[in-house]
Amino acid sequence: MDFELDPDQSAVMEAVEQLLAQHAGAARAVALQEDGGYDDALHRALAESGFLDVAGEGGMGLLEAALVTEAVARAGGVMAVGAAAMFAAPTGILPTTEPLALTLSSSLRSPVRHLTAARHLVVIDAEQEALHVLALGDADVEPVPSNFGYPMGRLRTSAPAGEPLSAPTAERAVSLWRLALAAEAVGTMEAALGQTVSYLSQRRQFGRAIGSFQGVQHRLAECAIQVEAARWLVREAAHHDAPAEGVATAASFAVAAAGLLFAETHQLSGAIGFTREHDLHVWSMRLQALRLELGGARAHRRALATARWGAASQ
Repeated sequence: MDFELDPDQSAVMEAVEQLLAQHAGAARAVALQEDGGYDDALHRALAESGFLDVAGEGGMGLLEAALVTEAVARAGGVMAVGAAAMFAAPTGILPTTEPLALTLSSSLRSPVRHLTAARHLVVIDAEQEALHVLALGDADVEPVPSNFGYPMGRLRTSAPAGEPLSAPTAERAVSLWRLALAAEAVGTMEAALGQTVSYLSQRRQFGRAIGSFQGVQHRLAECAIQVEAARWLVREAAHHDAPAEGVATAASFAVAAAGLLFAETHQLSGAIGFTREHDLHVWSMRLQALRLELGGARAHRRALATARWGAASQ
């Protein structure tokens, strides 16, 4: 794997960053969060520019989709970028132009990210190796109040009907979902750490910036190591087209790192980190949602053990 972006990847990322500078950011995320809104304008802009379909473009694939997903998460975009770029585009089962939500059959009554805006819900039944896609109307979903920074919703019925899907397999579908949330976690962690470093560079105590103290720098360095390690595990798994073991490794590491980043960025930011007047919450609270999705760290580690040693390892 080449650790440098090639010219095509660099061009894609430059264009994505320019678009995000116009359509994303902390202020926009805060405004949308006040009423549980979804950023339809950002989703439409990314879709119309082709950035959500890079996994299906010639010469590109999941690695480029992971780069786009990281960038949108880093910019605080309030949209289902992972579900579109790293699930819908590679599988081709649904268009990337509309919001999509993902859930497990065992979690049908649990809150789901972006469900209030989604046109379709993909339900994955890993035990039965089956997938169903549900067309959603306003009456099918109830909003769930949340501080996670994502619009959350819950199905009003526990046994919906839906069209069965013959492809991809449930195992493949879960791997793509797992990779998508890990990529989102990387971008989100990077932004949370950046917010904290900026604050510590400005906040002064004992006549000097807090960030100049060695003890603080050690903690920031550990956070940076965790983010970089998670980033390259995600990109390696994406580069190799999402093998089950590589994806489970990346996801289990990323959600563990997300727990550390949440604790450290809030502690290092002091009391202001727990308030809405500071932008840290735009990213840090999302880390809590990503840590719980798809069964959390325990499920990712079980998937890793199964992929490496087989079902008997559980």
